[in-house]
Amino acid sequence: MQNLTLLDGQKFQITIQRLCHQLIENHNDFSNSVIIGIQPRGIFLSKRITEELSKILPGAKIQEGNLDITFYRDDIGRRDSPILPNSTKIDFIIEGKKVILVDDVLWTGRTIRAAMDAMLAFGRPEKVELLVLVDRRFSRHLPIEPDYIGIQVDSINSQKVIVSWKEAEVEDRVILLSENNSNTEDGTSHFDR
Repeated sequence: MQNLTLLDGQKFQITIQRLCHQLIENHNDFSNSVIIGIQPRGIFLSKRITEELSKILPGAKIQEGNLDITFYRDDIGRRDSPILPNSTKIDFIIEGKKVILVDDVLWTGRTIRAAMDAMLAFGRPEKVELLVLVDRRFSRHLPIEPDYIGIQVDSINSQKVIVSWKEAEVEDRVILLSENNSNTEDGTSHFDR
């Protein structure tokens, strides 16, 4: 039974601040950039990033939205039970904008592929970048790599990376769990993709 805390407390907040400063280096005042959090768990990080950027750049108008990828997933017909969709809230045009896709954990890359497909319904961006809190870098199924990384984790497929957010689970924390601790009833983790 292995529980390893990878990130929590002050280090968690410092990691978010570092990601924000990296974004500012590339996007200046965000006048031509938008932030889109991938439902369901990426929205916690995108909201946190947007809040922190607003503190650092008080005059900037930072556009942030949520993107549901349910019907763009490549495993939608392979599950025993139906997947319940989340909401999409993008009340701005992404045509010609620089889009920063945000998710909590990058594992196989399939979630990001689905997000890119779903995003095209809102226009053709000038550029798409990927920001993740945790990069599980040795488990890719697709050639997708993040532009901004909170932490990198080298883990085996039987391990799970759990990201907890104070908005949903009381505290900010990233934990690496062994398989026997991280399974739900159907044998999969709803946190990791």
